[in-house]
Amino acid sequence: MSLDLNALKKSELHIHLEGSLEPDLMFRLAKRNGIALPYANVESLRAAYDFNNLQDFLDLYYRGAQVLLQEEDFYDLTRAYLDRCRAQNVTHVEPFFDPQTHTDRGVSMATVIGGITRALKEAKAEWGLSYGLILCFLRHLSEDEAQHTLDAALPFREHFVGIGLDSSEQGHPPSKFKYVFARGRDMGLLPVAHAGEEGPPSYIWEALDELGVVRVDHGVRATEDPDLIERLRRDQIPLTVCPLSNIRLKVYESLKQHPILDLLEDGLKVTVNSDDPAYFGGYMTENFEALRAQLGMTDDQAERLARNGFDAALVPTT
Repeated sequence: MSLDLNALKKSELHIHLEGSLEPDLMFRLAKRNGIALPYANVESLRAAYDFNNLQDFLDLYYRGAQVLLQEEDFYDLTRAYLDRCRAQNVTHVEPFFDPQTHTDRGVSMATVIGGITRALKEAKAEWGLSYGLILCFLRHLSEDEAQHTLDAALPFREHFVGIGLDSSEQGHPPSKFKYVFARGRDMGLLPVAHAGEEGPPSYIWEALDELGVVRVDHGVRATEDPDLIERLRRDQIPLTVCPLSNIRLKVYESLKQHPILDLLEDGLKVTVNSDDPAYFGGYMTENFEALRAQLGMTDDQAERLARNGFDAALVPTT
């Protein structure tokens, strides 16, 4: 009998909370806050989830985030994601949140962090979830804006353990943010960064050498650089790989082309994650199931991938 992938104990290290905003919740929050969405109903919104690249997705992602205004909205968003984690035996999470997506609209940092952390603390108390929250900077904005965001977040420093870098990768190399990352590291914040999804392998090198990241988010284009593969293997730098996301954003045309299992067998510390599951059609279990169905992932490989997810965590796990 095959391993029950839903029952498999899992850790998720690459999840954007704003990317877990399911259409039905988006409509409920829009109604609560008096916001008109440019879609007639949930079905027409889901029909818009046909992306040609990362930017197509981001345009819709930022539009959807407009419904998040009150602390209760951020609580409801986070709680809905965590309830899915519980149902899929995800016992540890390290979610990203993008404060600039909200503070630029006049939503306070206290509102954003207050709602998110209330849900996380509830899940810890109710069913033993362990977690570490990661504040991400939007790379299409300036480093000065990232510095201001870090300043605004410092009164809430106790609530997040790391800093990250996300949004539009092309044309925005990690080195653009080397000073704010150095500042964050000096404060004891653990650095991670998106690199090597749409961007070239050189972005992964920059994330490692100029940002000092302890984990690379995505990183799949490392396969184009044998020296980089050797560096990642030697130093056991984790890659938080998101299989279904990579297909929906056309990083690969088919999951059958995806290198995650080859990287695993090559000795790299690869992990499975959902990225923006409301938009990409799958949470953790669905990503594992897709790897089994389309890449022939074995039970042993599934267990190793899951174990890597705990080994690569920034904070102690349950």
